[in-house]
Amino acid sequence: MTASTVTEARGAPAAGSGPGAAVALLQAVSDPVRWSVLDVLAGGPACVCTIQEQVPVAANLLSYHLRALREAGLVTASRRGRWVDYRLADDAAERMRRALPGAVAGTDAAHLGAGRRLEVSVP
Repeated sequence: MTASTVTEARGAPAAGSGPGAAVALLQAVSDPVRWSVLDVLAGGPACVCTIQEQVPVAANLLSYHLRALREAGLVTASRRGRWVDYRLADDAAERMRRALPGAVAGTDAAHLGAGRRLEVSVP
């Protein structure tokens, strides 16, 4: 599998479309720790210390997962003195929605892929 273009260090959304970009995005959110971080940030911006309280993993592991989410363009970071604040990227929800097979921007999630069969090949 080829790596998709990553974002700039502060989390600007990565340009890219197609199945490769969608798979990379879905892989980024498939980790339970990353999903927990996204859940925390869905409530609004938070400093890393607040995230650490709600996602109890080692600091270096949290840093790794936050970097992966920034590189996927789902999270942005801003420095405030010695603190770093994180927030969901403005288009994070829409990009995740578009990454789903058969998804069309602005389509009701209940109707995504209605009447369509998803075929998956396993190597």
